[in-house]
Amino acid sequence: MEKKSWFGRVIARIWRHKWLWLCGVIVVLAGVFLFGSSSKSARVEYVTVNITRGNLRQVVTATGEISPVNTVSVGSQVSGTIEDIFVDFNSHVTKGQKLLKIEPSVLQASVNEAEAALDSAKSQLKLSKSDYERNKTLYDSGYIARAEMEQSQANYEQAKQSVKRMQSQYDRAVTNLGYATITSPVEGTVISRKVDKGQTVAASFQTPDLFEIAEDLSKMQIETSVSEADIGVIKEKQKVTFTVDAYPTKTFDGTVRQIRLSPTTTSNVVVYTVVIDVDNTDMSLMPGMTAFVTILVSEAFNVWKAQNAAFLVRNFKNIIENTPENVEPANYLAILRDNKVVFVKYAKGLVTATETQIVSDDIVAGDKIIVGRVGQSTSSAATQSRRGNRPGGPM
Repeated sequence: MEKKSWFGRVIARIWRHKWLWLCGVIVVLAGVFLFGSSSKSARVEYVTVNITRGNLRQVVTATGEISPVNTVSVGSQVSGTIEDIFVDFNSHVTKGQKLLKIEPSVLQASVNEAEAALDSAKSQLKLSKSDYERNKTLYDSGYIARAEMEQSQANYEQAKQSVKRMQSQYDRAVTNLGYATITSPVEGTVISRKVDKGQTVAASFQTPDLFEIAEDLSKMQIETSVSEADIGVIKEKQKVTFTVDAYPTKTFDGTVRQIRLSPTTTSNVVVYTVVIDVDNTDMSLMPGMTAFVTILVSEAFNVWKAQNAAFLVRNFKNIIENTPENVEPANYLAILRDNKVVFVKYAKGLVTATETQIVSDDIVAGDKIIVGRVGQSTSSAATQSRRGNRPGGPM
């Protein structure tokens, strides 16, 4: 009988004990699987927020209406029918220029009446003066009683006062006649005309508005409302940018001129009026436009920053094991650097609506802020400070 080779003998032996060898292979594979699973489960995966470098701007936004810096309302002090109008919308006027004329016949009649009363008073004064001088001479000669002389003197004094009164009434009537011609009190542009020719103006109880004149349209202002939550960071001379719907691709500049101390309440929110100066040399802005205002409070350039969500963590111990006792999220950031956890001391700088500046000398490019573990909600990690060190325990 031919002898088998050594390889054949090995194969034959394995075949005789094939079930034993199969069980061994299964045990080895199971060990590898369990060991790999335990190693994988022991590896902690963190939820992180990237740290980036860039610029930050803290702003306050609001809306307001564009208006001229100085607008003068021109009214009438006398009543009557409008006889003629000399200007129209957008007319440029100079100081003292005629704007409107009220039909003057009634006012002229008042002047004539006052003039006649004045002439009558002057005639009475002349007569009273003659009587007084004659009676004084007769009294000095002893021909009349003192009482008669004093009565003529009193009549003379009353006549002088009557002349003054009639003179005042005449002057007032002449002045009112002058008011029939309305003139411009300033140089500017007519932005509103509220009456038409033939219309009756009644100035009995209050002065009716006839025109609105903008003194200088090259200098405009915006009156915007800022809530009490933001008014504390608004200061005079801060830079402002704004847009209007008429020029959607253009941004205009302005400066905060005044913060008015008088508050108003709108929808249960206390707001303050902030006045912004605007240069309108190119005359592109018109009164009444709605401005969408952005007030620049502060800005920082080329700084480390992260999303505000990165700073919601209140306790590291429920996220990172073996956290040092003196490390708190108020002063330290848990950084994932090269797959290792590093605690970095920091301070908050400029805070905007979405991002916060990180002030620290220990930040390097590629760092990520740990905000939780995979499988653990960030909201639960952020509220761990409401509990003690023991899970579920009260503070």
